[in-house]
Amino acid sequence: MDIPENDKTEVIVVKDFLDYPSDLPARLAEHDACVWALGKSSVGLSDEEYTRITYEYTMHFLNSLQEARTKDKTGEPFKFVFISGEGADPSGKSDLKFARIKGMTEKALFDLPPSSNVKASVMRPAYFFPSKDHPSDRDNIRSPTARAMDCLMTPIMKTILPSMYTPIEDLGLFAVEAAKGRWSDEKLFSNSKMRELIKASRTLENH
Repeated sequence: MDIPENDKTEVIVVKDFLDYPSDLPARLAEHDACVWALGKSSVGLSDEEYTRITYEYTMHFLNSLQEARTKDKTGEPFKFVFISGEGADPSGKSDLKFARIKGMTEKALFDLPPSSNVKASVMRPAYFFPSKDHPSDRDNIRSPTARAMDCLMTPIMKTILPSMYTPIEDLGLFAVEAAKGRWSDEKLFSNSKMRELIKASRTLENH
């Protein structure tokens, strides 16, 4: 991943997302928000594998965070922004593995009790692809076949099915703004809703 050198970013490499280094939860608990963008395509994964990556990793983080924050649950809630996807099904009735397990994770987040002092919000982007400005992301996150397909898919999505396309720059901007507490009266953001709010935000900034 290409991260420009700066004095605000610390890179921590986690080898096992179900077994954190002992000091990590307390370090994370010093912060007030998290954008959870960890995940991968369900294609080629068993239900067990995809559940571990999508649901178990997410809930382990929150459980570890809550244990580390037990002494301070009276302040502002910890803001947790989960990157899900269009089509997620919290009812669990979908035949699609992606939809069921993403939906199960969404439901678990929205079912967190007030005592957790965690305020969860969910973003459901549609089709997106790593930016060409960050070639190492494209190489590491997408296969050669997927990169070739993107050359075809992105222009089609942008022009013919814009409601099913999410500009990667908008996705990043929206996630950061949500983590800062913007749009705090809402907790579930469809792709069309995200694009509508970003457009309105930019319109206000230009006036």
